Amino acid sequence: MEQRISFITLVVADVEASRRFYADGLGWEPEMHVAGEVLMLRMGERLILSLWDRMAAEHEIGPVVTGGTPPVTLAHNLPDEEAVDAVLAEARAAGAEIVAEPRRREWGGYSGYFADPDGYRWEIACNPGPIGQSVL
Repeated sequence: MEQRISFITLVVADVEASRRFYADGLGWEPEMHVAGEVLMLRMGERLILSLWDRMAAEHEIGPVVTGGTPPVTLAHNLPDEEAVDAVLAEARAAGAEIVAEPRRREWGGYSGYFADPDGYRWEIACNPGPIGQSVL
């Protein structure tokens, strides 16, 4: 099997609330949108972020547990601290809850976190190390 991920699917309570946040608020372009069912956003050449309605998801994958902080984070890496601050301000303006203000981290980078409408945590970071620089 080739080592790659093609889709990251997040189960959401309200696809239209997610569309308002990601497309209207953050300005991301939907690749596909079926009202009330799914919103797909191209994140890279061969990577799609799929936001899938809970009822449709449960029909296919079984019961979905909700509540608390989801045990996953998504990260957006940027070249400098000013860009991190700017993206977090944009997320706040789009209605995101800032769950961790940006600060310098012990691993040598700078990051903060916001929560989307379903509580998924996005890390907005400047990672100056080789692996961080490789994804810019």
